[in-house]
Amino acid sequence: MRNYLIKTDVTRRSLVDYREALNEEQRAVVAAGSGPMLVIAGAGSGKTRTVTYRVARLIEAGISPARIMLVTFTNRAAREMLQRVESLVKADVRRIQGGTFHAIANRLLRRHATSLGFGSNFTILDSGDATDLIDLCVDEAAIDTRARRFPKGEVLREMFSYATNTDTPLERIIADKYPNFELLTAQIVRVDRLYQARKQERNSMDYDDLLVNWKRLMQEKPEIAAIYQDQFQHILVDEYQDTNTLQAEIVDLLAAKHRGLMVVGDDAQSIFGWRGASFANLYQFQERYPEAQLFRLESNYRSTPEILMLANASISHNRRQFPKNLQAQRASRGFVPALIPARDADQQATFVAARILELRDEGVPLREIAVLYRAHYHALELQLELTRRGIPYEVRSGMRFFEQAHIKDVVSYLRLLVNPRDELAWKRVIRLIPRIGQATTGRIWERLSVADAPLALIRSEDFITALPRGATPGWREFAALIEALTAQETVDSPARQIELILAHGYRDLLETTFENAESREEDLRQLANFAIRFDSTEAFLSELALINTERFSPPEGMAAEDVVMGGEEDERMALSSIHQAKGLEWQVVFMLWVADGRLPAARSLREPEGEEEERRLFYVAVTRARDELYVCYPLVEEDRSRQTILHRPSRFVTETPRSLYEIWNLEEESPLTGEHLLGEGDDPPLIN
Repeated sequence: MRNYLIKTDVTRRSLVDYREALNEEQRAVVAAGSGPMLVIAGAGSGKTRTVTYRVARLIEAGISPARIMLVTFTNRAAREMLQRVESLVKADVRRIQGGTFHAIANRLLRRHATSLGFGSNFTILDSGDATDLIDLCVDEAAIDTRARRFPKGEVLREMFSYATNTDTPLERIIADKYPNFELLTAQIVRVDRLYQARKQERNSMDYDDLLVNWKRLMQEKPEIAAIYQDQFQHILVDEYQDTNTLQAEIVDLLAAKHRGLMVVGDDAQSIFGWRGASFANLYQFQERYPEAQLFRLESNYRSTPEILMLANASISHNRRQFPKNLQAQRASRGFVPALIPARDADQQATFVAARILELRDEGVPLREIAVLYRAHYHALELQLELTRRGIPYEVRSGMRFFEQAHIKDVVSYLRLLVNPRDELAWKRVIRLIPRIGQATTGRIWERLSVADAPLALIRSEDFITALPRGATPGWREFAALIEALTAQETVDSPARQIELILAHGYRDLLETTFENAESREEDLRQLANFAIRFDSTEAFLSELALINTERFSPPEGMAAEDVVMGGEEDERMALSSIHQAKGLEWQVVFMLWVADGRLPAARSLREPEGEEEERRLFYVAVTRARDELYVCYPLVEEDRSRQTILHRPSRFVTETPRSLYEIWNLEEESPLTGEHLLGEGDDPPLIN
């Protein structure tokens, strides 16, 4: 046998001026030879540009597009990169295998599904379909969900998914992440086995199966694996710090022959460990590929020097990291990041809203302003304040706080206390009672709608005995809760009422219904804290109604990123969780509740590496800002027992030099005289 080497056409003239288009750091990556490469790309350093030009150079060097794989975390990102490559090299790039892990897996499995016992026309189950099938498997397993609360399909799906993506036995996932269900481990494992079998029988795969079966294809079918290991001479993976164990294993299998693997990421922006992303993939890359070249992109084109000095100082406290120092390529604008100690959460919201209006008057478009926070409830007061002032905004972190299912559930309890004729509130609450379906709910409402005193009727023995037998225990608990909610010492205390709802079964319902039960419970406890200021449940509900009635769109079903007020597309500011803000940037950024226990979140500090991931979260938030950054926190908070809690600025603030901030002392203007009243935020806790 003779080997024949096809020589590259070295006479081909480059269409791209790499020296003009790229800085020295970027050019080093783009011009590197074959072999594994680890690119640590700092925030705002032109990572996407570098990856794009690397693909262009490979094609110009004679690499066939069919031998290149580009893995990104959104299909849109892959399309935009490849369109840019096509415009650079004037070549057809459609043969490049580009897209997300799941998109590429789908394409490959359509060709080879029969090798794994599936038809090529297999169905992909979305999360809703998967949950429904899991519920059917629970029924098939003959599990008595009435004997003890059994996790619902959504929670089971999250368990199975996390175990799959982290390559961890389900039993260990239950013990570590869901200890309240540990006694049900054998039953949960049985449901999982049924679920896997039923998917195969129905020629269906869920999203996780796309990755699992791609890996199986590479491991169990060596003749197929060899085809792709030979084909893909160059594999480029973007956002590598966000890959999970399964994804990293697939990439390693694909790169086994040529080892032409380039991974790009930023360890300082690894913030998704809670959903299975493995920080170790990036950190251990050089252990798996000892010959890998290491590159750093540290030139930042986004933020001012003052913002980057703060970001560098903060992340330097992480022990486990690739050291880097972001270098600003922009000139200073003379604005030092502002530290805003507010009297309380209300003054924090008032300041942010007032400053936003000033910025708009100064010429900053609302679309260039964002407010970032660690958790949904941190923006509770601000959403109300923005609505009162008519400042249009959209929520980038999903539904608005008050439109989330668990908030609407608890508010529905309060609504029927204030207005026992509220049909929607009754029907929502009744459906939460075990063993009551839609038909029974309708019949119950028919009786309540004509009753003189619905709240009294539901507690009568005649009413209870008329219910379906299986629903009786749950209804008695509900009736006892209503009695407690309407007791003399509780009737005008919405905060106490919310606590009672949690204590009388809703906390258990959270655990069995939602994967993120702990954070949802925290939302409700903060809602109770917020309710302390109201003297009656009616006043509390009226305030909440304000945010839901003043909206641009008609009062129909709410969805993510719904708009509260009118205005053009560019006339909305953004409210976003920090997690959702990753990869985005704004001219001006406000950070809320940057206090110890909130950022970092108290529950995250219980995890072995929790503090370092929280510090990375702070770093991500800081580096979203281009020109101005406002770091806000309240000095005091009143809890549900009316005890005053004193807050300190986050450790991520106090561990950095004092000179990196300018402290703003808040004053409030008297509405009567126009005089300024000195706020309580003028003497904040000292920072270094």
